[in-house]
Amino acid sequence: MQCTSIMSVMHYYEVAPIRIVRAGADVFTYHHESSLEIGHIVKIPVGRGSQTGVIVAPVTKPSFTTKPIALVVEQEPLPTALLATARWMSSYYATPLAAVLSTLLPRGIDKQRRTRATQPTHELIREQRALTPTVDQQAAIDTIRQSTRTTHLLHGVTGSGKTFVYKQLAHDAIAAGKSAIVLVPEIALTSQLVDEFLQDFPDQVLLTHSQQTEAERHGIWLSALRSTTPKIVIGPRSALFLPLRSLGLVVVDEMHEPSYKQEQSPRYSALRVATILAEQYQAKVIFGSATPPVAEYYAAKQAGAPVITLSSRAHNRASGPHIEVVDMTKRAQFTRHRFLSDTLLTDMERSLATNNQVLLFHNRRGSAALTLCDNCGWTATDPDTGTPLTLHADTHQLIGHISGYHMPVPTMCPVCRHSEIIHKGIGTKLIESEIARLFPDKNIVRFDGDSGKEHSVDSRYKELYDGSIDIIIGTQVIAKGIDLPHLETVGIIQADAGLSLPDFTSEERTFQLITQVIGRVGRGEVAAHVIVQTYQPTHTAVRAGIAQDYSTFYTAEIPERSRYHFPPFSYLLKFVCAYKTEKAAVTNARKFAAELRAELRQSERLLGPTPAFYEKQAGTYRWQITIHSPSRTHLLELIGTLPASGHWQYEIDPVSLLS
Repeated sequence: MQCTSIMSVMHYYEVAPIRIVRAGADVFTYHHESSLEIGHIVKIPVGRGSQTGVIVAPVTKPSFTTKPIALVVEQEPLPTALLATARWMSSYYATPLAAVLSTLLPRGIDKQRRTRATQPTHELIREQRALTPTVDQQAAIDTIRQSTRTTHLLHGVTGSGKTFVYKQLAHDAIAAGKSAIVLVPEIALTSQLVDEFLQDFPDQVLLTHSQQTEAERHGIWLSALRSTTPKIVIGPRSALFLPLRSLGLVVVDEMHEPSYKQEQSPRYSALRVATILAEQYQAKVIFGSATPPVAEYYAAKQAGAPVITLSSRAHNRASGPHIEVVDMTKRAQFTRHRFLSDTLLTDMERSLATNNQVLLFHNRRGSAALTLCDNCGWTATDPDTGTPLTLHADTHQLIGHISGYHMPVPTMCPVCRHSEIIHKGIGTKLIESEIARLFPDKNIVRFDGDSGKEHSVDSRYKELYDGSIDIIIGTQVIAKGIDLPHLETVGIIQADAGLSLPDFTSEERTFQLITQVIGRVGRGEVAAHVIVQTYQPTHTAVRAGIAQDYSTFYTAEIPERSRYHFPPFSYLLKFVCAYKTEKAAVTNARKFAAELRAELRQSERLLGPTPAFYEKQAGTYRWQITIHSPSRTHLLELIGTLPASGHWQYEIDPVSLLS
């Protein structure tokens, strides 16, 4: 009798851990008795411990001894399109694959949890009327349906009904058996948009956001991975990484929001990643905004991507608010209060007397000490970068935080020779206390980064919508695509405050915020008023923002970007060091800058080193270096010259040079 020996066939795989094991090594080889797929999430032995990893490729038996895969964490593998996007991110942002994978996967992925319902419990604020599309909306829908391109820029004025376009195209994706992702800014999850999608897709929405618990987010992630039917995912930038089986549409709403750029490693742009993810899935992307970033708009035009315009407001919208500009250099208009004009106070009193709402907006990030002429509005700018100079009172200097240019604080205005040079700012807490003193019987709520979760737009949206809150005070948190039907008066406390920031995007952000805030009113039946207070009423960003005139602002801004070599005309790389003492920060920043200059090409510029805008943080002194280059590839090479210490960080393609 003959015996047959059955030997198990061993399978070998490259596995990428989600924590860095060794610098410069992204994958390691392991074996397993069973056949596994690319994308399977596994537990692997690393040293004396274990790690979670992802299978990225099958390989032949190596010449060295391998360790076994200990456990398959989840039987359903990650989609290959998502893994391909992760590898692109690692290369494009010069970031270890482990850092990317840890961003893609939910925390506690290897924990055993009870299965919980993941359907969002979201109170519907209002029922939506059954609408037919406007001519503009239908044209936009048809253009995107017929397009063979991946990316589409939907440039719609505030109130033009971009959400309706998103929903119709989401219906198309679902009908084709494919999912859709709708990104909204993390800073304020848009309750109105969620309402509309829940009503159209009551059983298909997966809602994800930062206020959910670890277990809740894990449950949403598993629902996406295991689902055999298409879903509508709504959430912030991380929603891109839900593991959907198929994908037909990605929407990036309010694409101009800075929150779409992640500030921690991997420092990725959700706009870039959305495009790559869509390409991998053979899906379409819609970038929607009333105020698209000029660099993105320019790039879309240059690439021949469809730029679709919604030029008029949608159904039953008012013709627009009445806008009045108050010149803050004319002190005769401030007889009742030092920073609330007589015009604004009168309008507030009228609105409150008729039980309508008031919104007071202030760009808080521009409330740091600014230097300007109280008579003509002149501000000091850096001749090398065109950005405003920042006051350093300890040295009595105005300093350019990008180039290092500095000058003494002037004793008189160089334009009008007036001696009233002011250095001051206004904060939202000060506004709140002054308004409470002037209107003690009104319900006043402040919405900003310091107001806490209990005062988030999302948690108090019903009160905002039904008019229970009389006076709303807010920063850019409130300047989102929400409809407030009882809002009658909007006051912009100092429209040009953001222009004082030493950044190449300060004028763009000022224009965007003015445009977005004015867009909060004039959407319903209430005759709305906007009072714009500013020291610089003739500044292009202020004038174009008030007029909702993107074309004028874009036409003026593009030559300035070209003149000073800022995006879209060059790529940027920012290095920041942090040391316990100022001397160490300065010494090491200057040493590294000298090394970088030796590596620069003729077409490249190095600016700095200079103190970071937020120079002292967490007990350290922070200095930065910025490099402009026409070659992004060479910037990636320069990252390789970074000193091997924990004192330095880098960011390629920063959306701001404030750090």
